[in-house]
Amino acid sequence: MKVLITGSNGLIGSALMPFLRQGDHQFRRLLRTESHEPDTTSWDSINGTFAHGAFDEIEAVVHLAGEGIANGRWTESRKRSIRDSRVVGTRNLCETLAGLETPPKVLVAASATGFYGDRGDELLDESALPGSGFLPDVCQAWEEAVAPAEARGIRVVHLRTGIVLSPLGGALAQMLTPFKLGVGGVLGSGNQYMSWIAVDDMLGVVLHALTDSSVRGPVNTVAPRAVTNHEFTKTLGKVLHRPTVFPLPAFAVKLLFGEMGDSLLLDSTRVTPTCLNESSFEFTYPDLEGALRHLLGRE
Repeated sequence: MKVLITGSNGLIGSALMPFLRQGDHQFRRLLRTESHEPDTTSWDSINGTFAHGAFDEIEAVVHLAGEGIANGRWTESRKRSIRDSRVVGTRNLCETLAGLETPPKVLVAASATGFYGDRGDELLDESALPGSGFLPDVCQAWEEAVAPAEARGIRVVHLRTGIVLSPLGGALAQMLTPFKLGVGGVLGSGNQYMSWIAVDDMLGVVLHALTDSSVRGPVNTVAPRAVTNHEFTKTLGKVLHRPTVFPLPAFAVKLLFGEMGDSLLLDSTRVTPTCLNESSFEFTYPDLEGALRHLLGRE
C-alpha cells in the first residue's frame, strides 16, 4: 500500500514511518514546507493548496496534522490556531481528495478522546454523545470536516486517541524527569480517569484501520482499561522505583496552566475501545504496568 501521511513530524507520525516500512508499505510525507528529501511533497493546509503530484498513486491517507494542544496556555488566538489547524486543514484535504479522478480508498484521520469531555466515571464507547467545552467542540468539528471524503465514497476512520505513551514524546516523556527525581505525584483529586494507549499499539491500530475494510467511523484508540490518575501515578512510580508523594492540587494546576490544565490534566474521560474489540484487534500491551515496563525498558 502507498500511504500519504500528514503530521509526520509528530510523535505518532515519526513512529509510523519506520513501522510501515517494516511491513513493506510505501509512504509519502505531506509537509507544510517544501523539502528536497525523498518521498516528500508539500501543502498549505489553511489555503488548501498542494504541490503538483502530491496524490499520485496514493491508495490511502493517514491524516495526523494539527497544532499541539499542550504547547502553551490557551489564549483566544491559540485556541483559534488549534481549531483551524484541525478543522480547516481537514476540510481542505478532504475536498481535494473528493475531487481526485481516482481518490484513495481509505482516510484514517486523527481525532481525540477529548470529544467526550469531562464525564466522571461514565464508561464511554463510540456511541456516546460529545461533551461540552473547547476540546469537545473542536473534535466534533474536526470529525465533521471529513464530510466531502465520505460523500465521495472514501472509507473514513476517526481515531479518537487517548494519551499515547512513549518515552520519546508526549505526556509520558514530560512526566519522566519529575518522577525519576522522586517529585512525581497525583494531580488534583487523582480520581479522574486517564484513557491511554502504548505507542506500539497505536501504530497497530493505524495499520488495522488502513487494512480492515470493516473498520469505519469513530474508533476509540485506547487500551482496554482506563485508569485513574492515582493508579497511573502509583504504577509509574512502581516501575521507576521512585516515591510519588508530591501531589499537585487542582487549584495549582489551574493557576499554572489555566483552561488547558483543566481539560488535559483534571478532566475525567473513561473510554472503552468497543470498535477495536468487535473488529478483533489484539492489543500487545493491554495492561498499564506491562506497557510502562516495556516502554521504559524495565521488564
